[in-house]
Amino acid sequence: MSDLVQLRIDKWLWAARFFKTRSLAAAAVSGNKVKWNGEHAKAAREVKAGDEIEITAGDARQVVIVMSVSDQRRPASEARQLYAETPASLAARVKQQEMRKLAPMPGANLRGRPTKKDGRLIRSITG
Repeated sequence: MSDLVQLRIDKWLWAARFFKTRSLAAAAVSGNKVKWNGEHAKAAREVKAGDEIEITAGDARQVVIVMSVSDQRRPASEARQLYAETPASLAARVKQQEMRKLAPMPGANLRGRPTKKDGRLIRSITG
């Protein structure tokens, strides 16, 4: 993609389209949501080809290997060439998606307005 050898981790995460903005990427890194080769990283950490990066966003977790670096944000098809997801991470992510599909929607059993009994229970809990 580029002749760069190393790049800041927050900029690489942005260019690889894991985060919409670089500031969101930097916030995730400083919030310990990103690990570089198994240890928490700072936003200025330099990444290069071969590094392993673990990204946690919500309850989703991805482990990727850096294939190349680019300081420009490109279309998603080109951004996918910057990394390769590990097979274990991919399997865990697919399993989690299946579990999410099978889980019932929150509030699916609720019908209409609360009954008087439900209202009393709600008021007792909320005080």
